[in-house]
Amino acid sequence: MFAVIFGRPGCPYCVRAKELAEKLSSEHDDFNFRYIDIHAEGITKADLEKTVGKPVETVPQIFVDQKQIGGYTYFEAWTRENMNLFA
Repeated sequence: MFAVIFGRPGCPYCVRAKELAEKLSSEHDDFNFRYIDIHAEGITKADLEKTVGKPVETVPQIFVDQKQIGGYTYFEAWTRENMNLFA
């Protein structure tokens, strides 16, 4: 599995999503991720909307295997259902 996290500096949910992805990566050989700082990369919310296919109000925006999961809360729920991290 490969996750992509679009986040920005100073965003506590972005930090939490990255920390969760780091934990998943360290505990599961089949999980890896890339964190993309949208400010450093010059990515706007409009750019994200094209990728997501609907309005983007918040970050992080998280994708796993190119499927949109949503923000941190959805990523954490996805993790519970699919990775047995919190079992």
